[in-house]
Amino acid sequence: MTPFEPALRHEEEPSLEVGDEPQLVERLRDEIRVAGPITFARFMERALYEPGLGYYTGAAAGPGRDGDFLTAPETHPIFGWAVARQLEELWQVLGGPVPFVVREHGAGSGALAVAILDGLVRDRSPLRDAIRYEAIEVDERRLDAFRERVTTAGHADALDRGLSSTSVVGAVLGNEVLDALPVHRVVARQGSLREIYVDWSGERFVEREDEPSTARLEERLRDEEITLADGQHAEIALAVDDWIARVAAELERGILLLVDYGHPARELYSARRARGTLLAYVRHRAHDDPFRNVGRQDLTAHVDVTAVERAAERAGLQRLGVTTQAEFLVGLGIGELLSAIQADPSTSIESYLGLRSSVVRLLDPAATGRFAVMAFGRGVAPDAPLRGFGFRLVDRAATAKGD
Repeated sequence: MTPFEPALRHEEEPSLEVGDEPQLVERLRDEIRVAGPITFARFMERALYEPGLGYYTGAAAGPGRDGDFLTAPETHPIFGWAVARQLEELWQVLGGPVPFVVREHGAGSGALAVAILDGLVRDRSPLRDAIRYEAIEVDERRLDAFRERVTTAGHADALDRGLSSTSVVGAVLGNEVLDALPVHRVVARQGSLREIYVDWSGERFVEREDEPSTARLEERLRDEEITLADGQHAEIALAVDDWIARVAAELERGILLLVDYGHPARELYSARRARGTLLAYVRHRAHDDPFRNVGRQDLTAHVDVTAVERAAERAGLQRLGVTTQAEFLVGLGIGELLSAIQADPSTSIESYLGLRSSVVRLLDPAATGRFAVMAFGRGVAPDAPLRGFGFRLVDRAATAKGD
C-alpha cells in the first residue's frame, strides 16, 4: 500500500467516514473484555485479515482505482514491463530453467502479473513460454479475480492452477506487502520502552500504555542500535521475521524481490518521526486514526529495511542489492520504453501524456520513486548482472571519474 496518493479530481474531498465493520468490532471488543487490552499488532492483524470481515478479506473493494489507494502496477503497466526485463535477465543468469516460476505474494487484482506477461510479449522474450505464474493471496475470492484478469488478458497458459510444488526456481515477488504486516506500537518514556495497547472504553477503541508484551521489541531496537527520544512513538514489525523466513523457504534457486516504502533503521527511527509512521487509508486519502472504519480501511507503516535484510540473512539468503524504485526502473530502461511508445504511430497524444505523467510519479522521490527495492538470492552469484540494481553503481563510477 502506498503512502503517496494521486490528487483527487473532485470539487469536494470525500468523507473519511465509511463506518466500521460491526461484526469485527464486536469480536475485537469481546476479546478485550475477556483477555484485557490487546497489542496493536493483534488489532491490526484482525482489522486487515479477519476471515470475511477484514479489510483484505471482506466484501469491500480493495486496492485499485476503485478502492482506497493505487499501487505502482496499477499506476501504469510500464512498471510491470520494466520488472519483466529484470526477470528475463535473472532467467538467463539461472541458465534458462523451464518452468521459470514467478510466485507473487499479495498478487491482488493481477495488475502486475498481466503487465509482466505483456512486457515479455512486447520484448519478444522466450521467457514468456517458460514462465509459470503463481499468485498467493489471503482470500480465495481474490485468487478468482486474479485468474479471471490474467485469463482475459490472454495469458491463461502461464497460470499454475494450484501450486504443484512448494519450491521455486525463479522469483518470489512482494510488491507493497511488507508495509501491511502487523506492527507493535511503542513509545519511549524516561529511558524505558512502553508498548501501546488497544483497549475498549465502552464506546470506542482507545490506547493504553503498559510494559512491552515481548522482550523482542527491545531486542530489535538494541540490535539495530536505536535509542528512541523521550516521548517518541514508533512501530516495530516483528512479523517481518516470520514472513521472510516463510517465503525464503519457498525459494530453491533465484531471487526474492521486494518493493515497499521503507528506510534503514537509523532513518526510520529518526527523532524527526516523533509520531511514528502508522497511517490509515480510505477513499484515496490518508489519516492517522486507526480506530475509525475498523475493517474497512487499510493500515500501514513504513518498512524497516535493516530488519528485512537481517531476516533474509538469517533465512539463508544473500543480499544482491538494495536501491530505490526510481533507480531500479531507470536501470531497467524505463526511458527506452517511454521513447518507444512515443515513437509508435498508433500512440495518441492523450495516452502518451497519461503515460508520461505515470512515469513521473513512478520516478519522483516525492511520490513513489523513493520506495525501497530489495533483492535477496539463493544460488545466484553476488556479482550476477541485475540491471535494476546497477544504475547507482554506474552513476557513482561516473562521478568518481569526473573527480
